[in-house]
Amino acid sequence: MNKLNVCEIFKSIQGESTFSGSVCSFVRLTGCNLRCNYCDTTYAFTEGNEFTIEEIVQLVLKHKTRLVQITGGEPLIQRNTPELCKRFLELGYTVLVETNGSCDIGVISSECHRIVDVKCPDSGMGDSFLKSNLTMLSHKDELKYVISGKADFDWALKHICENKLQSYTINFSPNMHCISAQSLADWILEYNAPVRLNVQLHKLIWGERRGV
Repeated sequence: MNKLNVCEIFKSIQGESTFSGSVCSFVRLTGCNLRCNYCDTTYAFTEGNEFTIEEIVQLVLKHKTRLVQITGGEPLIQRNTPELCKRFLELGYTVLVETNGSCDIGVISSECHRIVDVKCPDSGMGDSFLKSNLTMLSHKDELKYVISGKADFDWALKHICENKLQSYTINFSPNMHCISAQSLADWILEYNAPVRLNVQLHKLIWGERRGV
């Protein structure tokens, strides 16, 4: 029987990506292979219970949403995550998968919107990105860079340029413990950076709460 270790399932307003502002169901899976120094979901490293894929689907169906995000932790370290995504696609959901970029995104259907995090140096996990993932991107997918300072900003722009990523949707998010959204916005304007400013909308609404 296909099972996954699930930290939490909830309905909220999508706070990030081009889907920001939309009603969304979230399935947060347990476990992560990285330890970014700004992580805001450390509880997902270990907390969780086993659910079958069908049990997860039934809980999400109660939300009456059409958008679902599979997140973590790192969802791709669980082998049954692709099957969960496939099941939601079969039910007509728009499926977002948020991944830290260290695992092969090719296991996830290209019918999903894969939101791939590229870890900048100041995350402490700057060497974790699996470069082969760049060859698998479709224009449904999005890239995300969390920016902790000017050095990260410069590094991210260089990474985009060197890998010719300008045609993809690229989100720059401020690590609010280190820089303000205004500082990041100022840099984006100064450099005419080919990116979107991505502020965590759910935190502006509810603060540092779980389950939102």
